[in-house]
Amino acid sequence: MIRNKYGRRFRPVLSALALGGAGVGLVVASVTPAGQAASTDVSLSGLTVNAAYSLVAAAPSEAPSEPDTPAENPSETPAPDRSEDPAASAEPSASDSPAARSAAVRTVNCPSVAEKLPEIPAAADAQVKRDLTQIDRQIAQANQRLARLGNRASNASVVRATVLNPLRFQRSFTINRIANTLRRAGVRAALQGLTTCTVQNGAGGGQTPAPSPTGDPTASPSPTGTGDPTANPTASPTGSGSASPSPSPTATGGANGPSPDDFVDIRRVQPNVNRPNNQQGASRGSFVSRCGRNENGHHNSDNVIVAPGVTNGAHHVHDYVGNLDNNGFSTNESLQAAGTTCSNGDKSTHYWPVLRLQSGKGPDADKAGGGLDGNVGSIVRPASVTLTMRGNPTSKVVGMPLFLRIITGDAKSFTNGPTNANARWTCTGFENRQLRDKYPICPRGSQVVRLLQFQSCWDGNNIDSANHRTHVAFAGADGTCPSGFKAIPALEQRITYSVPPGPGFALDSFPEQLHKPVTDHGDFINVMSDALMKQAVDCINNGRRCG
Repeated sequence: MIRNKYGRRFRPVLSALALGGAGVGLVVASVTPAGQAASTDVSLSGLTVNAAYSLVAAAPSEAPSEPDTPAENPSETPAPDRSEDPAASAEPSASDSPAARSAAVRTVNCPSVAEKLPEIPAAADAQVKRDLTQIDRQIAQANQRLARLGNRASNASVVRATVLNPLRFQRSFTINRIANTLRRAGVRAALQGLTTCTVQNGAGGGQTPAPSPTGDPTASPSPTGTGDPTANPTASPTGSGSASPSPSPTATGGANGPSPDDFVDIRRVQPNVNRPNNQQGASRGSFVSRCGRNENGHHNSDNVIVAPGVTNGAHHVHDYVGNLDNNGFSTNESLQAAGTTCSNGDKSTHYWPVLRLQSGKGPDADKAGGGLDGNVGSIVRPASVTLTMRGNPTSKVVGMPLFLRIITGDAKSFTNGPTNANARWTCTGFENRQLRDKYPICPRGSQVVRLLQFQSCWDGNNIDSANHRTHVAFAGADGTCPSGFKAIPALEQRITYSVPPGPGFALDSFPEQLHKPVTDHGDFINVMSDALMKQAVDCINNGRRCG
């Protein structure tokens, strides 16, 4: 049982750490058991934030001595690169800016998850402890983002978009995982209303005791006399607290992104597309499924591949074509039993983030996945959607297994880096020129094109993997698959849009990804019947164009 370990009352302790150079203080919240002295470093359940502004492993005497908890690898958490952080900017010193002085003593304040936990069964001990450590780390990272804002921290919309909304998403995912872990161990926990955090001035922060049961922990804070809706609420907990959430800025380059630098005129891009030549034995055919362009308005912010069983698991809205059942709670059985928008009976599911015109107001401005997650504007229905399977330039292909799941691209590549990014943006008439990290500005009469190209090599055994990637792979530059992998049909989702020339549109994204074009990604679950997959493979291997 770990009730005593996590059920203690905690006293918030603040340590201000100098960032150096800019003279802006970094305020990081820690939770220290009452009666213990605060150290010069801030311990976060096995991690320490030190004055060098990086996360490093705590000394053995400070870390929990649990043999079943994996040690954190400090090399996996590099110090943030402020040059790439949109919130980082050269700020005047604290003595020059009252706003910066105020920001230096502001900190994130969240309701305590640990205090709401029941007795924890031994079977759930290790995972719950890891998740509580993760929650502490999320608060520390949020405080880092808040400190880097400098005098922009006085702007409530900026704080909401860059600090509070990303933190709410992270906490929602982790708290849901704790609840699921406990449920599997036979225990139910009331963990509602713990995802929303606030920003307060002065001492405090971290995970504070949960509000009284008589209050509404999910209510939005009432505006205070300071005029800052992100400040810690001072109104009575019995008040309504039902102020409507403010949408993020809608203008291009606002706090929510993207920036004008994320757009480039496609006519200034040189041809850059190279494809491997077909070799003897190549599979030269293609197979097209015609599944419409989401005329039925099938949208949600779930992601059944990455976050099954979670509502709003994507925190951005998806377009769906093909299978009519797709949502976060779909199963293989429900997908196979559902109808489809595809004319050939293909029940596969295809989805990708919607594109929005940011100047408009969408019907989901006050909903999760939409405005509440920083995705604002009117959703643009695709002008066309083409779903094509092609062959391999070096060999024949084998059929995809039923329920194979594939993700291409990385929805978090703005913060994760480009390792798994696979965005391709272009314009009709210019498709030999493709952009990976820029939106195209297309000439009048030309449409914006998104090309989502999927992995075409399969390990021959698994329909999914823990990271949703290692069971499939991309072919090499010459078209060959890695050792041990088989060539399967290469799927491409080609989506076009008729949008006004110039900036003004953007992808939906996770809040912290700022709608960057490099975060584009596509998802696919194969629900083709065996007969239809055989037809597709025969067309591809025999050099025919079908569909």
